[in-house]
Parts: sequence; C-alpha cells; structure tokens
Amino acid sequence: MVKIVKLEPTTQETVLRTNDNLLTGVLEQELNILPECDGRGMCSTCHVYIKEGMESLSPLNRREKRTLEAIATAQPNSRLACQARVMGEGVVIEIPSGVHVNAIDDIEALIGRRAEQNILHPLSGKVLVEAGKLITRSMISQLQETRTSVGDFLARTREA
Repeated sequence: MVKIVKLEPTTQETVLRTNDNLLTGVLEQELNILPECDGRGMCSTCHVYIKEGMESLSPLNRREKRTLEAIATAQPNSRLACQARVMGEGVVIEIPSGVHVNAIDDIEALIGRRAEQNILHPLSGKVLVEAGKLITRSMISQLQETRTSVGDFLARTREA
C-alpha cells in the first residue's frame, strides 16, 4: 500500500510504499540530502524534521537515538530519513536548511565568495560556515580536513 509524504518548505510530495524509509522518497526529489553513511544511521546528512505524522513512522532505534544526540540542530521532532520507515498516512517533513560539506564538488572554487547557505558538518550537522560569510583560504583548509576525516571515519565503520 502506498503513502504520500509531503516535503516542506518545497511543497513537493513523494509516494512511498508502507515500510519504505523516508530517505527513499527524499532522494527521488533531488533535495539537499545525502546517503553519506549508506543509510546506516551514522551521519547527519539525512536529518529531517517531522512537522506532522510522527506517529505514522517506525519508532526510533538505538543507533538513530545515538546519532540524533550528536547532531547540533536536532530537535524533539528530528529523525534520520534513512531510519524512519513510513507506516501510516499524514507524514510531513521539513528539510533543514544548509548544504553538507560533502555535497560540494569543488571546495576551492568557494574562496573569496560568500556562502550562499550554511555549510554543515556531515556527522554533527554543526554549521562550519554561516550563510553570507566570506569564505577564506583557511576556511577552505578546514572544510577539506573535515571532508577527509569524515570520509576516513565512514570508511572505517563500513569495514567494521
């Protein structure tokens, strides 16, 4: 049986089968969501806010709870789209604003420009560069180091 999930603030809708995770539907809409940890609930790149219909989702598991505790912008209505499975109707989700550093193809091209939106850490969701801030060479170094260390961390967890 299919369920319709509404996405805010874009007013888009996506259709999911019962027991599909939210990530499946959100990825189809090409929004600022990444499956950086391959849907294992270990990063913040699929963090969403549930505006309505929390009761229509599967319960939080231990891994998701642990990851949400580490996300700087998590709220009581936060879920990881890779872990939240749609069980009923009426789910409305909001995608947090910002872009994860791992989604930026050419970090070097940002030098001397102002950040168009917040640039976020892929594990903690912490804002690394605020929207409107001038991006300096030292910020680029920090973003590259973050991307490398996150990549190393996720590679190690895939091996485990």
